[in-house]
Amino acid sequence: MNNKALQIITDGIRYLLLILVSIVILTPFLWMLTTSLKDETKVFQFPPQWIPSPMVWENYKQVFVTQPLFLTQYWNSLYIAVLVTIGTCIVGALAGYAFAKISFRFKNVLFLILLSGMMIPNEVTIIPNFIWFSKLNLVDNHFTLIVPPILGAGGIFGVFLLRQFYITIPKDMDEAAEIEGCTPWQTFWRIMVPLASPAFATLSIFTFLSSWEDFLDPLIYISSSKLFTLPVAMKLFTDMAGTAWHLLMAASVMATLPLLLVFFVAQKKFIDGIATTGLK
Repeated sequence: MNNKALQIITDGIRYLLLILVSIVILTPFLWMLTTSLKDETKVFQFPPQWIPSPMVWENYKQVFVTQPLFLTQYWNSLYIAVLVTIGTCIVGALAGYAFAKISFRFKNVLFLILLSGMMIPNEVTIIPNFIWFSKLNLVDNHFTLIVPPILGAGGIFGVFLLRQFYITIPKDMDEAAEIEGCTPWQTFWRIMVPLASPAFATLSIFTFLSSWEDFLDPLIYISSSKLFTLPVAMKLFTDMAGTAWHLLMAASVMATLPLLLVFFVAQKKFIDGIATTGLK
């Protein structure tokens, strides 16, 4: 068997495995999509009906009838995720640049102390935080879903990710900018930030996804229905009579759309960031 034939067989096996893995990954999403268009009586029909007949588009309208605050809760999740993503990128950009490019005393020690904050699970600190926020009258307020994630483990991850990316940028860039008369701020804003766009895309996707899917923090800190985010609002489709799966899946499809949009917009930069972050 010559090399060309062996290469064709190898590629064929590789593509076959990729197709099989893709089917496994996409099957739950396909079930969610088809269930959102099924009549309630056909949700658990066996064998599964992958192409609903008829397609009940009314399910999507019924979501807003069953949960009148669903649109408000959707907006809550959207603007919180956007603010957390922007804040995390800003904090990560500034602090990451400082730890990567600016010399100051105890820099490495402070960075290790900062990283140690990522080792503390959120579940360990959530009760002390709840008591603290209660005393400050910040419970049942979106402040607890925006600021703590930016300054907590998510923000620390952003600092770490961007610091690692800044380190890969040759020091000659800084020196050339200094020779041209750039101030440290101009060097950061005009050179470092544009060069780090793949890292920003990677951090944005991770942060947006984490904030959008956060269930525990809204469950603990928020008690008013109008302030709920989508993960908590999804539980409202379950009551004493059971779960309205056709409506829950319709709501889930709508909740998935921003995630797909963010990924498709940033996917090229995201892939570049995964490929280049940490490389010299």
